[in-house]
Amino acid sequence: MSSASDSENRDDTTAQDASHDADQSQTNDTEQGGDSGEGKSNGKKPLFQRRGFWIILVIVVAVLLIGGILYYLHARQYESTDDAFIDAHIVRLAPQVAGTLEKVAQVDNQHVKAGTLLAVIQPSGPEAQLAEAKANARQAEAQVDQAQAQVESAIAARNQAASQALAPQAEAAKAAKELARYKHLLALDPQAVAGQQLDQAQAQARSTAAQAAAAQRSVASANAQITVARRQVQAAQQIVAARKAQIQQAQVTMGDLELRAPVAGQVVNRSVNVGSYVAPGTQLMAIIPEHIWITANFKETQLQHMRVGQPVSITVDAFPDVKFVGHVESFQHGAGQAFSLLPPQNATGNYVKVVQRVPVRISFDTKNGPDPSKYPIGPGMSVVPTVKVR
Repeated sequence: MSSASDSENRDDTTAQDASHDADQSQTNDTEQGGDSGEGKSNGKKPLFQRRGFWIILVIVVAVLLIGGILYYLHARQYESTDDAFIDAHIVRLAPQVAGTLEKVAQVDNQHVKAGTLLAVIQPSGPEAQLAEAKANARQAEAQVDQAQAQVESAIAARNQAASQALAPQAEAAKAAKELARYKHLLALDPQAVAGQQLDQAQAQARSTAAQAAAAQRSVASANAQITVARRQVQAAQQIVAARKAQIQQAQVTMGDLELRAPVAGQVVNRSVNVGSYVAPGTQLMAIIPEHIWITANFKETQLQHMRVGQPVSITVDAFPDVKFVGHVESFQHGAGQAFSLLPPQNATGNYVKVVQRVPVRISFDTKNGPDPSKYPIGPGMSVVPTVKVR
């Protein structure tokens, strides 16, 4: 009996364990199913499938497109180049005569006015030439005075000859009248005038006429002497003019001994000192004038809309924070390579087209912007001009 009870108890226990295991398995399956459904419901979508991504992308593209269009519309109004430099008509001083410098002004990198004495060459021969020219001029002036005195003497001699010619002329006139009277009487009455009287009258008339003619020739000779004397005066005056020209030439030579600033500007590149020997044409120093401009070498394709007078914004590399202003002054009619020492020969089989550069002159506008003369700006310095073409 007890064995049967134990067997039944074991069977009940086994059935309870199996039922508990089945319930536990069902509970686990239910929990796992719940977890899988929750994972599927919480999964994230890809970025390109989200609406916000496309909205932001459209906005960015629109901003970039609008910005690009605005930049293009703005940039097309300007033409710029970095192939531009400050330029000026540099004055290079050189002597006209050879010699040794006895004075050189200490004006390195300083501003000087026009006419400022910069150097003096020691005089030697030019002073003697000037003194000789002055002496020759004084001698020529004395010759003029002497010639004028001869003219006055000739005039006086002519006047005296003319006075002396009056008496023979009067006697000749009287004798001619006497002869005419005798001839008239002879025509009326052959017996009224003796032959001897007629002969004497004729002889007297011829004699006085010859004396009058001689007196006239003396007067004419005196007039000729006056003409000769006056020509001598003119010749002497020409000599005086030549001597004065020699004086002027000597003075010019003396003036060439002094080198003065022909224009106002800054003295640069002085290469001599006191005691240096210089020859004609030797460059002593240079002067940068006050007026400077910009030579900008634009590409020929940039000149389509560029005109004289258009405003220019200028940036000097040495002073990037200073905004200079200017305007287009002129264009060179021709590319720079056409004026080179050896222009290119394009009539060849291997020709390659290259965009050429055309020099454009740009002037500073000191009324509307900074004055470049107040800054250490000079020829050769780099600038970037920007021309407003539209």
